[in-house]
Amino acid sequence: MRKLVVTEFMSLDGVIEAPMWTFKYWNDEIANFKGEETSNSDAMLLGRVTYEGFAAAWPKSTDQGAPYFNNVRKYVVSKTLEKAEWNNSVLIKDNFLDEIAKLKQQEGTNITVHGSTMLAQTLIQNGLVDSLRLLVYPVVLGEGKRFFDDGMKATFNLAKAQAFSSGVVALIYEPAR
Repeated sequence: MRKLVVTEFMSLDGVIEAPMWTFKYWNDEIANFKGEETSNSDAMLLGRVTYEGFAAAWPKSTDQGAPYFNNVRKYVVSKTLEKAEWNNSVLIKDNFLDEIAKLKQQEGTNITVHGSTMLAQTLIQNGLVDSLRLLVYPVVLGEGKRFFDDGMKATFNLAKAQAFSSGVVALIYEPAR
């Protein structure tokens, strides 16, 4: 059975939106953490907004992660997107929770959700998330889309914590079941 892993870049005040503010903290330690994440994942699950942003950026990228992002299987959850044309993309329009549960039953490694706040929240609320990987940055942004909406409740157990020399902390949580 595959695991569904949600990964986020997050400020101290919980903002995950438009994470260009993370760039100045990037170093080899974070690159290794993210590299481990991608090497253990053979599929991505994305909401429409994240998918469109990735599909616009990654095909032109020369970043070391570009081959992974451009070639990995991508599942896109959207009722409004007409086509998912980025290489190796599959559109999921209906019964997405059932479809994701079926994907988790297939052979393979992890399915990773990048960004995709609304989708990630829904997956957490429906018990489909197996791991939450947060990179928490030492910055307070004061505004922007936060990962958890007001009123959302979930309980996790800390599986691992790792501090990096840039001040970023990696936190890996598993749902308390």
